[in-house]
Amino acid sequence: MNAETLGALGNLIVATIAGGLIGLERSFHGRPAGFRTHTLVCLASSILMLVAIYERHWFAGSVVETVRIDPTRMAQGIMTGIGFLGAGVIMKEGLSVRGLTTAASIWITASIGILAGVGFFNAVIIVTILTLGILSVFRWIEAKMPSQILAHHTLRFYREKVTPESELKDLIIRHGFSIANISYSITGEGKYFEYQMTIRTRKEKNLSLLSQALSKLENLVDFEISPTGD
Repeated sequence: MNAETLGALGNLIVATIAGGLIGLERSFHGRPAGFRTHTLVCLASSILMLVAIYERHWFAGSVVETVRIDPTRMAQGIMTGIGFLGAGVIMKEGLSVRGLTTAASIWITASIGILAGVGFFNAVIIVTILTLGILSVFRWIEAKMPSQILAHHTLRFYREKVTPESELKDLIIRHGFSIANISYSITGEGKYFEYQMTIRTRKEKNLSLLSQALSKLENLVDFEISPTGD
């Protein structure tokens, strides 16, 4: 096994370890793209960059002198293709969009794979540490920061027994929410009347308190409170 082969093998091992570390963090938090996905993405990116780096081996003799080697084109192709994989983990549920962080982690994992394929091992170590820090430490910082919780709120009544809007607003405001907007619709072939709104609060426990209060409304057929989030 010559020096070039050993070097390429080292690149692939580094890519596998870096991708695996990021994937472990995603798997720990139950994300759809986890350990194996991130490892494969990083390894594949490294392999493709090795193909570009060792392009001279494709040609024999003096032919290589007439060929201009540009590995950056391979990197551009990798990052474009990885966008389709990232899009696959993004899911929209009502007003909630989930999977954006996982998609971003797949994208950065591909970038780390490219660095490993080129052989920039110092950069691989630094970027891997930074990525793990962003995914874990920043999660803790984000949880400690004051922020608003938004939720999509739907209430359904029988048309002949609709609770007045003013009473509903008072109930929601009393439980620590503000109302961003409100819309109305008739569903069930004219049988039901629905209020649809976006509500905001700063305390997560208010969601539970509001749901308990709504469950006691006699005229209410059903309701839904769907928090938005990543």
